[in-house]
Amino acid sequence: MNVQKPNNTHERVRDFQNRLYLTAKTNKKRRFHAMYDKIYRKDILEEAWKRVKTNGGAGGIDNVSVADVIEYGEE
Repeated sequence: MNVQKPNNTHERVRDFQNRLYLTAKTNKKRRFHAMYDKIYRKDILEEAWKRVKTNGGAGGIDNVSVADVIEYGEE
């Protein structure tokens, strides 16, 4: 079976989220112990930033605002 890979960042992130969801639903005892290597991908972080920036975001525990990140440098 030839599965076509998503070609843009939004589709790749959505595909990644869907695979995690299906894995968790398929096996209720499945635990995700090492997620850092999966979410610290450049495409995942870029998509997350795009979503936060688009919706205005909210200061987290570190009190860093969207404006602070833009000033510091988005890259």
